Amino acid sequence: MKLLRDEVEELIGQALVKAGISGDNWRQMLAPSRDTSQGDLSLPCFPLAKQLSRNPVELAESIANDISSHPAIGQVMAVGGYLNIKADMNWLAQQILSGKVRIGDPLGSLSSTGRKVLIEHTSANPNGPFHVGRARNAILGDSLVRLHRLFGNEVRAEYYVDDMGKQVAVLAWALANLSKQQVEETLTGRDAVNPRWSGKADHETVRWYQAAQKIREDGDAQAIEEEIGRLVHASEHGDQEVLQQFESAYQPVLDGMLTTLSRLGIEFDTFTKESIFVINGDVAKLMQRLSEMDIYGEADNGAGFLDLGQRGLKGKTEFFFRRGDGSSLYATRDIAYHMWKWQQSDELINVLGEDHKLQGKQVGMTLEELGERVPDILFYSFIKLPEGKMSTRKGNVVFMDDLLEEAQAQAATVVRELRPNYPEEQVLAIAEAVGVSAVRFNIIKVSPDKGFTFRWEEALAFEAGSAPFIMYSHTRAHSVMRRCIEAGADVDSIITTDIDCSNQEMPIGMVELLRTIARHNDVLDKAVNMRKPHLFAAQLLDLANAYNGFYRDCHILVEGVPNPFYLQVSEIARKLLQTGMQGVGIIPIEQM
Repeated sequence: MKLLRDEVEELIGQALVKAGISGDNWRQMLAPSRDTSQGDLSLPCFPLAKQLSRNPVELAESIANDISSHPAIGQVMAVGGYLNIKADMNWLAQQILSGKVRIGDPLGSLSSTGRKVLIEHTSANPNGPFHVGRARNAILGDSLVRLHRLFGNEVRAEYYVDDMGKQVAVLAWALANLSKQQVEETLTGRDAVNPRWSGKADHETVRWYQAAQKIREDGDAQAIEEEIGRLVHASEHGDQEVLQQFESAYQPVLDGMLTTLSRLGIEFDTFTKESIFVINGDVAKLMQRLSEMDIYGEADNGAGFLDLGQRGLKGKTEFFFRRGDGSSLYATRDIAYHMWKWQQSDELINVLGEDHKLQGKQVGMTLEELGERVPDILFYSFIKLPEGKMSTRKGNVVFMDDLLEEAQAQAATVVRELRPNYPEEQVLAIAEAVGVSAVRFNIIKVSPDKGFTFRWEEALAFEAGSAPFIMYSHTRAHSVMRRCIEAGADVDSIITTDIDCSNQEMPIGMVELLRTIARHNDVLDKAVNMRKPHLFAAQLLDLANAYNGFYRDCHILVEGVPNPFYLQVSEIARKLLQTGMQGVGIIPIEQM
């Protein structure tokens, strides 16, 4: 809790000096308490006791006794070798009502940090609809974009379009050479396109891609492989005619994919094509620079590589950047792209699947060789189906479009049961918001480095621990304000009145809500700077839980008269819920 730490850190330092502790290393150990029932800040005294050859339990007790009193301190305790400090609740309430907790605005915080951040995410090959596994990248990336904006950073969300790889070449070949009848005959036995998505290019066109893949796997496809190889080779040399053929193939698919992402609230500021860096000469210049390095090597077929083993890389040490025919590889173009990105922003963040770790390391080391900075990378583990890994190529997927439809349908059923008086239009609007939010939150609440198995019942769960639970707490806070207005209270005047919190009663629900509010910005800071959006998702659940306890214990409106203190705290919690929900892509509706 930074609010408390800023007030008591020097007091702790004075007590430590009195105990004989020198230096400031202890400041790194002072941290939020893991067990919030014990305190708001904790200092483990074991390393300090070792320095003084003292018993850590006795040292913690001695330090606790020597900490001077302060209005911010409610209680100082020594428990099992830990120094624990709890904030004084009346002091904390005064800080919160005085605006010491920043509410923020995901659409452009007023308290700008001045940091310019470019976040590249999704960048999926445009060869078919988004499935749930692919969507983890997009949801993680978009949540990072939103949280950075909430934090006050200037953010640019970027989609890197792979417009010249083999997968695009396969798609372009299939569209040029296979009729619809051939496609359907080739895919006999597979489910047809869901009639709901008839005409949606990503769903329609993936059939051509899958048919081409099956033909390549099942038969004598030497001529096909040669043609696909020719297309790839031409694209990598900047052949404008082939690149136009590729764009005609993938653009409708990409548009369909972006429509799906838009339904999830995911948008991009810029799209950058991979081919640009071949056409403008950046890749050629880069390959020349790389070939002049002292760790340059050449294979028997003339392919060029860097021996990164000489720089400490373990395992696959040869980083190939040029084919024997002189054309570049994807990773080479990726380096040129990163060099360009560093001209656009102060900080770079990439969101990548865990299967890109080696390539990420190779690209990073090569950038260092070139004197460039290395981007930060958020690696994530994959989502699986109960029977195995998802694959657009094999048709073993749960399409995000289908999941969102199912989510809305299930949510609509619940809303109709709970609100039979709502018109159908309102039911569907609420159900869409609930369904989209539930799907996003199901993915974002899991630590990125943890894989998990996708199950329908978990993705669409609407009880505690879910987005709908948070949404309901937010609508509850809205209803409080609405009822106060309906009772005739001058709420604008009440929520702007200065309140003396020194003698306010503090029911348990109020105490837990104040402590949760005070931690809010700390968790946001950690989630942003450690690239762990799941931490902020957990904070929103804590905030929703705390608000419900507050609502239970603190009656805001009694006989038509609002309690000013309670109402102000309620409004702060509501605003934090609203901006926090927007920060992870939960839709903050006002009625459920």
